[in-house]
Amino acid sequence: MAGFTTARAQPEGKIILGQSAALTGPAAQLGIQFYQGAKLYFDQVNAQGGIGRQQIEIRALDDGYEPARCAENTQKFIADDVFALFGYIGTPTSLVALPMAIKEKIPFIAPFTGAMALREPFSRYAFHMRASYNDETALIVKQLTNLGLKKIAVFHQNDAYGKAGLDGVNLALGRLNLKPVAQATVERNSVDVAQAVKTLVAAGPDAVVQIGAYKACAAFIREARKSGYGGTFYNVSFVGTQALADELGKDGAGVVVSQVMPSPYNPARAIAREFAEAVKAKGGKDVQANFSSMEGYLAAKLFGEGLRRAGSKPTRESLLGGLESLGSQSFGGFSIAFSPNNHVASSFVELSMLTGDGRVRT
Repeated sequence: MAGFTTARAQPEGKIILGQSAALTGPAAQLGIQFYQGAKLYFDQVNAQGGIGRQQIEIRALDDGYEPARCAENTQKFIADDVFALFGYIGTPTSLVALPMAIKEKIPFIAPFTGAMALREPFSRYAFHMRASYNDETALIVKQLTNLGLKKIAVFHQNDAYGKAGLDGVNLALGRLNLKPVAQATVERNSVDVAQAVKTLVAAGPDAVVQIGAYKACAAFIREARKSGYGGTFYNVSFVGTQALADELGKDGAGVVVSQVMPSPYNPARAIAREFAEAVKAKGGKDVQANFSSMEGYLAAKLFGEGLRRAGSKPTRESLLGGLESLGSQSFGGFSIAFSPNNHVASSFVELSMLTGDGRVRT
């Protein structure tokens, strides 16, 4: 954890970003990997003199994926006058932080969540890079129903994140005059899945859509299979794909995860090659190439492009204008678009599948 620093006042010649994230606990890999990917990009930029001769630094504080701790961290960042809030991890945590950011007129950039509650109503201070959970669950339901699998159950975290994913599944199924055959929950930061397994397996679904973090989703998959369930498992991107693969090992074979970032494993896109080269230049230290670190890298790149357009003496207001002026462009094959009326950069979603040897097939 030596790389994570405590919040303090913003010095001259530096742009300080505040990130509240799970750095410990059962969702820790989400925060750690995102941070490492973002820092990888900022380290590259800083090594070339920064942006407008300003060095960029992320100050990450651990919230353990708990809203109350996230609120405390955000208050510290506000007191220390950070330039922007960046890369917050999760829906329940971001939901407590965004109103604080709006009140203080601090940009809130690239949260690691696809919840509609953070996108609607529109706020000029919130900028989202990733597609929404509605986009992800729509593709999952389309894939399942195209395969003739209509008995779909939902296993979800019992909080705002789980509800956001459940709402997306219900919306997509509703368009087909379908609804979940069963649903069950797990508490945030818990792996107590026994009752959920019992409830969902009894319903005999063709597939289970999971809206959770990697520890709980892995526990559910293992227990469901032990109880004789033979259907398929689909997860949304927030699960933490590589972390889920690592948790499951050989039990991961055939588990599907929707992705909102370009594959870091497929060199077809220039951004994947750029990211792979940046990771390689680090010598495999501190950062591994996966979807979570790729999201951090792209989020940092997005921030950097906005900052370049914010003028020689950037302010929070000029950063907002800089990001809105990005328009439509491609980051090495990953399309983004911002405007004064649109702060959601992407609706890109595709499906990936875990293999039995801990890898991800895209």
